Amino acid sequence: MVTPAAGEQPLRIAMVAPPWYEIPPRGYGGVEAICGTLVEQLVARGHDVTLIGAGEDGTPARFLPTYQEPQHQRLGETMPELVHAATVNRLLAEGDFDVIHDHTLSGPLTAAQRRAPTVVTVHGPVDGELGDFYARLGDTVHLVAISDSQRRLRPSLAWAATVHNSVRLEQFPYQSDKGSYALWLARFCPDKAPELAVKACREAGIPLVLAGKCSEEAERSYLADVVRPLIGPEVEVVLNADRQRVLQLLAGARCLLLPLRWAEPFGMVMIEAMACGTPVVALDSGSVSEVVRSGVTGLICDDEAELPAALHAVTAISPDACREHVRRWFSAELMAERYEQVYRVAVGGGQRELSTLAGPGT
Repeated sequence: MVTPAAGEQPLRIAMVAPPWYEIPPRGYGGVEAICGTLVEQLVARGHDVTLIGAGEDGTPARFLPTYQEPQHQRLGETMPELVHAATVNRLLAEGDFDVIHDHTLSGPLTAAQRRAPTVVTVHGPVDGELGDFYARLGDTVHLVAISDSQRRLRPSLAWAATVHNSVRLEQFPYQSDKGSYALWLARFCPDKAPELAVKACREAGIPLVLAGKCSEEAERSYLADVVRPLIGPEVEVVLNADRQRVLQLLAGARCLLLPLRWAEPFGMVMIEAMACGTPVVALDSGSVSEVVRSGVTGLICDDEAELPAALHAVTAISPDACREHVRRWFSAELMAERYEQVYRVAVGGGQRELSTLAGPGT
């Protein structure tokens, strides 16, 4: 166990997760994966952590469920989020906390009525209505960006810090001998552009594995209408894979291929791939250049026409360099240390902005 710094008392932290997936998630669930990793590290640092979420207890924290079963089958509906938020508020009122770390969307609406300050990690893009939402919350919450790229989309928000997401390196299998296939791993949607991955791999003559979340109607329609007509025998489709299968695919791929069409706020899959020693080939969008060091841990392309050549050139990237990059910049220990700084500033009144916490990922 790592004890808090000299003269600093352990914090009583309420970690509020969304109601959609268990923690840690068994398959898809990026936010839940971050919550689980952060909880484990905060407990290891000596803090008293209470996790509020759905499903079963899967972390060393005290666990308070709002639903006995995760609500992923109802993603996109309003009521699970509202019932979850109402239950969270009751549980918070019954407890005694120094700080609340809220990862949900509706929960921060009641931050002004909570006895403890609320830190909110912003997991989505803030250039649209989500940014408007946080702007209207004003200084009732302490906002944490997950990348400087995300933060630049709405610099006027009440940002408290930028803290990159992280992984527990030991949970990711390292493999230096790679297979021939490129891996696309994301949700089936226009922003993630699986059809561009198919086209790039076909032009490069490289096999492709499309491993995607496809549980919502919009995702199923996109796969059926846009992606499937392009798929030939050189493409393998893997839907809604469990965590073990995902890790096998990540570790064995020649590269992770991300032809993004949007400003990805962070992109957990990039550090997960590099943790397995797998380099990244991606279009330069959003946080990509913060997470991937082009020429060292992957290749960043300005245009989709550059992707086929990059798929061949990426085999020169060192798997060791990829894993070391994650160890240095995206470790779970580093993320927990940075969030602890955010919490202590919030508890002390939030007068100091910690804008440099993320550190250079490139």
